Amino acid sequence: MTNEDVGLVGNSVADRLQVGPREGVTYPIQMKYCGHCTMPIEYCEYYPEYEKCKEWLERNMPDDFERLKIEEEAAAADGTDDDKKRQKRGGKGLLRVKKKEDVPKKICVSRAARGKKKSVTVVTGLSTFDIDLKVAAKFFGTKFACGSSVTGDDEIVIQGDVKDDLFDVIPEKWSEIDEDVIEDLGDQKR
Repeated sequence: MTNEDVGLVGNSVADRLQVGPREGVTYPIQMKYCGHCTMPIEYCEYYPEYEKCKEWLERNMPDDFERLKIEEEAAAADGTDDDKKRQKRGGKGLLRVKKKEDVPKKICVSRAARGKKKSVTVVTGLSTFDIDLKVAAKFFGTKFACGSSVTGDDEIVIQGDVKDDLFDVIPEKWSEIDEDVIEDLGDQKR
C-alpha cells in the first residue's frame, strides 16, 4: 500500500464517521411505538403476545399494519421461516406471562413465636387482591414502627405482635378488602 492508498482509505472512513446530519434523512426521526408491548413496532414480532400487538396495530395504526402484513407475506413467499428468526431458548428477552389461578380471595393473619418472649405476625393472601407485597410490607413497617419483609410468594412477616391491629389497618388502607375476608389463624409454628 502506498501513501496515496492510505490517504484514500482515511477519507472514506472519515466520510462514514461524519458527525452531524446525513443527506437524505429527515430530522427529527419519528419513532412509532406499539400500545400493547410499548416497543417500537419493528420489534413487536419478538414479543410473546405478538397477535395482540397485531390487533392493536390494526385498530390504531392501519397504514403501518398494512406495511407489516405486506412484509410478512413477502417473507413467506421468499421461504423465510419464522422459526429461524425467532429465538427458541431462554433469554431475558421473552416475558413469561403468569396465569392467574382462581384461588379464593382470603387473607390469613397468624402469630408465630420467635425466641422465648418475642413473636412475629405473618400475613398471607394479599396478592390475591393484586396488592404489591413490597409496598404492603413497607407500609406495615412504617405503620407499626417495626421491621417487615416479604418472605415468600405471598407472605409478609411483620416483627412483633400486631395481629389484632391488622383487622382495622388492612381495610382502612385498601378499601377493596372487607374485614370479613381476613381470617385469624391464631398461633402457628414457623
